[in-house]
Amino acid sequence: PESTALREAIAGYHGLAPKHVFLGNGSDEVLAHAFFAFFQHACPLLMPDISYSFYKVYCGLYGIAAETVPLTSGMQLDVAGYARQDASSVAGVVIANPNAPTGIGLSLAEIEQLLRLHPHRVVLVDEAYVDFGGESAIRLVDKYPNLLVVHTFSKSRSLAGLRVGYAIGHKDLIEG
Repeated sequence: PESTALREAIAGYHGLAPKHVFLGNGSDEVLAHAFFAFFQHACPLLMPDISYSFYKVYCGLYGIAAETVPLTSGMQLDVAGYARQDASSVAGVVIANPNAPTGIGLSLAEIEQLLRLHPHRVVLVDEAYVDFGGESAIRLVDKYPNLLVVHTFSKSRSLAGLRVGYAIGHKDLIEG
């Protein structure tokens, strides 16, 4: 049940300790657990208006209010659009990077800006397509305890039938 050998292998691949890795039955299950654990607040979860459709499904499933942030006219995520006068007025942030279906990603500097905008809320970065063009935010996990990065074996690793997904984050997020 703890998938120790696989957690150790994934952690080693990313240069981290196993305490930074959570495994699930595909990244959809990992996302579902994260939504349930971190985003059930009275205030809304911020997400792009055009992105992975299951984010809204999880919000509906768990009764999470969602606020969508419009993409720019160039179909890019607008980091400034996630700023709020009161950062505690949001449940958290979820984005796909690169975004699905646009395929346009944020730089690590932009992800750091997003993390600084919401230092006391979980910022979930779904990197299902990062291997096709983008830079993973995993190396920011030690710097930002509110960062949770989700990966899947389904896309670039072509192992959809295995149903393996994982999250990497600060040990307190993983325990949560």
